[in-house]
Amino acid sequence: MKMIKEGGHRLFEEDEETSAYVRDMLKTLRNGGMDAVRKFSRDFDQWDPQRFELSEKEIEEAISKCDEQLIEDTDFCQQNVRLFAQQQLATMKELEVESSPGIILGHKHIPMSCVGSYVPGGVYPMFGSAQMSIIPAKVAGVDTVVACTPPVKGEGYYPATINAMKKAGADRIFVLGGVQAFALMAYGMGEVPPADMVCGAGNKFVAEAKRQLFGQCGIDLLAGPTEIGVIADDSADPALVACDILGQAEHDPSSGQILVCLSEAFAKATIEELNKQLKVLPTRSVAEVSWTNNGTVVVADDKDEAIALSDDWAPEHLELHVDDVEYYFKRLRNYGSLFIGEETTVAYGDKSIGTNHILPTSRSARYTGGLWVGKFLKTCTYQRMTPEASIKIGEVTERQCKVERMLAHGITARVRVDRYSEK
Repeated sequence: MKMIKEGGHRLFEEDEETSAYVRDMLKTLRNGGMDAVRKFSRDFDQWDPQRFELSEKEIEEAISKCDEQLIEDTDFCQQNVRLFAQQQLATMKELEVESSPGIILGHKHIPMSCVGSYVPGGVYPMFGSAQMSIIPAKVAGVDTVVACTPPVKGEGYYPATINAMKKAGADRIFVLGGVQAFALMAYGMGEVPPADMVCGAGNKFVAEAKRQLFGQCGIDLLAGPTEIGVIADDSADPALVACDILGQAEHDPSSGQILVCLSEAFAKATIEELNKQLKVLPTRSVAEVSWTNNGTVVVADDKDEAIALSDDWAPEHLELHVDDVEYYFKRLRNYGSLFIGEETTVAYGDKSIGTNHILPTSRSARYTGGLWVGKFLKTCTYQRMTPEASIKIGEVTERQCKVERMLAHGITARVRVDRYSEK
């Protein structure tokens, strides 16, 4: 392996200052309720409406401000997301098995009652994120989805976002951002029921709020700055690879990129092309900082080392620009979502193709996938048995309990053995 360009470290590290700040905010919000929510909204977003929740009339007005092409395109994207979520749900079979005579074991999938969905705004109004959290929740059978999106500072809502939230199936829509939005959803302030789970991406304060709220409710995952990994051999097009890397670099100055090449010549050609494209990139001010500070380029000795390097990095998005696709597809283990061949790109997954763009970052793809319909379902086991089976299991259970000195547990088994033996 040869390092051509080394970028920044991407492991999730707790920022003590941010952590303390968010902790104080959440405490104030928990104690102060909607008055505290309103104060933080005024302070951070210059947003202080009579009601944060949009009425049906206001939602209709927002949708009326969207042009026909936008509505059609949003419907197309949401149809793809919904179809994929429905097909994923179809793979989740319920189970019941007689493990031995008289012993019935099973599991069933139970949807959560209430989910809080956060649709980020900020520098980019990412209205496409609405379908990524709301649609899978509704397909899973969640009763109530409370959705929040930050206001456009001092102006109100972004119409495309409200359209996307409504079409995705949100039951309640609030124009409210940041930590205060997550507090509203997680604690169940005002007329909002407490969420069983909150989901969605945001800035470092949002990520920290989710981390601290875990336990109060569930969370989808801890998402840091976005990442792209690319494995490219000499059959790839350096211009296309460079284009895709910059496509993710524009997200945030902290975004991460890694390019794993199979030759030094290809690595240098891609860097040259990337620098050329940067000169005319509309979002150069962000992408250049991101690439300069966080872009990594390495040359692997062979395919297996390329796979090992990528798996160690465990990128949120991984693109394959290689001739022998199947070799990599069968062996790669750690990624949030895989984009196979030059015909697809991360932007397709982010916006329109149907897979979910809420994905693991900061190497968490080693142990989790992204958000999907299954995240909104609890797989709960159950058991039942005949009296004869209860005698058999009870005798074994009592002996196990005695060895562990958990005598009250043992008694619960013995009383059943005695009861059903008498009968």
